[in-house]
Amino acid sequence: MALKDILPGTLGFGTAPLGNMFRAIPDDEARATVEAAWDQGIRYYDTAPFYGAGLSEQRLGEVLSAKPRDSYVLSTKVGRVILDEIEEGARDLGEKGGIFEHGNPNKMLHEWTAEATERSVEGSLKRLGVDRLDVVWVHDIAQDFHGDAWIQKFEEARTGAFRVLSRLRDEGVIKAWGLGVNKTEPIETTLALDEPRPDGFLLAGRYTLLDHDHALQRLLPMAQEQGVGMVVGGPYSSGILAGGAHFEYQQAPPRIIERVDRIKALAAEHGVSIKAAALQFSLAHPVSAAVVPGATRPSRIAEDVAALNENVPTAFWHDLRAAGLVHPAAPLPDNA
Repeated sequence: MALKDILPGTLGFGTAPLGNMFRAIPDDEARATVEAAWDQGIRYYDTAPFYGAGLSEQRLGEVLSAKPRDSYVLSTKVGRVILDEIEEGARDLGEKGGIFEHGNPNKMLHEWTAEATERSVEGSLKRLGVDRLDVVWVHDIAQDFHGDAWIQKFEEARTGAFRVLSRLRDEGVIKAWGLGVNKTEPIETTLALDEPRPDGFLLAGRYTLLDHDHALQRLLPMAQEQGVGMVVGGPYSSGILAGGAHFEYQQAPPRIIERVDRIKALAAEHGVSIKAAALQFSLAHPVSAAVVPGATRPSRIAEDVAALNENVPTAFWHDLRAAGLVHPAAPLPDNA
């Protein structure tokens, strides 16, 4: 089944921030944000055990487990098994550093074997308080966490997680599976395999207004040819496109700030919100099935819905292209 046929609309809710990403969020604020997403009509929710060592799943589950299960689509990820033991000292999270230092203190087993995949799914179901998952992504088998060893992790997932999730899909236990990564290479490698066949992928930060050139060159043509859909994660590039200071989960460097300032200036000239530009750009590619911005405040959800529905003049997209702020081959809304 095509990813677009599974997902209920093009705007989902990414729940990494609910795992206390960058800051400790009060439980009532987290709950109110999920409720706001529901009240705004959002029916696709994406989470992961990695987000705060299970905290995001727990918080999301507190709200969703009380809703009719057939009324929403839920995706989570495999690759991290949350243990009952407490982590001593700082976690080694590759380039992501202390991104979830305010999350749960539980130890995480980083493993993509068949046995770990089944344990991961079981743990997620328990934390979420639901009886089934719709989509499962194989999480973070990429360079940003493993450096040159990512190929070994990929092979572990190919012979473990990929096969388990393919079986679960074929048995009707889940509707779809794919990769959830911050780099294009693992997805390209998967699409080049004869088997198993993923249904889609969640690509975070690599198809945004700020960073899309690389994905356009190889990955997206491969995906389009094979009919594989993309969920765009991190459409605001870790926050810099939504008024924040982070890019790639770190403080934004001067070159990125300068580029964002140029985009903002054009947006202001056309009366366009930067959020609308970011979301609508990411959705304009034929492979895009949905976009899943994250939020930790209820007001942000309403902003995302408004941004998705905002009327952006064609002249804005033309000017972005003319200024060299989007790749010449990038599809633009309304065929601009």
